[in-house]
Amino acid sequence: MDADQERLWVARAMSGDDEAFTKLVEAYQGPVYNLAYRMLGTAAEAEDAAQETFLRVYTRLDSYDPQRKLSSWILSIASHHCVDRLRRRRGNTVSMEEIMSWRWLPDEKPKPEERTLAQEKNTAIHRLLQDLPEQYRLAIVLRYWQDLSYEEMAEVTDSTVSAVKSRLHRARQMMAAKMAEAEAAERAGLGLERRVPDNAVPGSI
Repeated sequence: MDADQERLWVARAMSGDDEAFTKLVEAYQGPVYNLAYRMLGTAAEAEDAAQETFLRVYTRLDSYDPQRKLSSWILSIASHHCVDRLRRRRGNTVSMEEIMSWRWLPDEKPKPEERTLAQEKNTAIHRLLQDLPEQYRLAIVLRYWQDLSYEEMAEVTDSTVSAVKSRLHRARQMMAAKMAEAEAAERAGLGLERRVPDNAVPGSI
């Protein structure tokens, strides 16, 4: 999106132009909702978090630095809000060297069985994300769903590039370990099924 156009919308919104602010919401509601959904885990919470994010954006427009990338500023507000929500509802949190794009998205024209496999992978990844501590989950979401650079991630999270890289590396390790555990459990379950004869029936009392 054109940065000059964004700055114009911000200026108009600050002067009370609701239509200009609506343009900003329309431009960023998709990225904000997607981030919130990956962070919080449910559509209802994501929608609520997105609404709260844009309310905060509106009330903080006068603090926006035009020299800063608007998308980074808005995603920073969304990220902090989602992390705060997770901390408030924190219960049990558990803390790939490369996560390839095929793990996240199905093919452009997948066959029925491929769609099923892709959906299962996405569901599994979604579960793994929910097991990560907030900051590590945020690193994965910003990198692989928002497609941000390390520099942009550092700006969004008010951190340094080295800290972002370290956090992302640790998050990959955690997810890889969880995936290995799940695959081992699945193999163990299949092995148990093969050891039980197909014609086996419970003994009578």
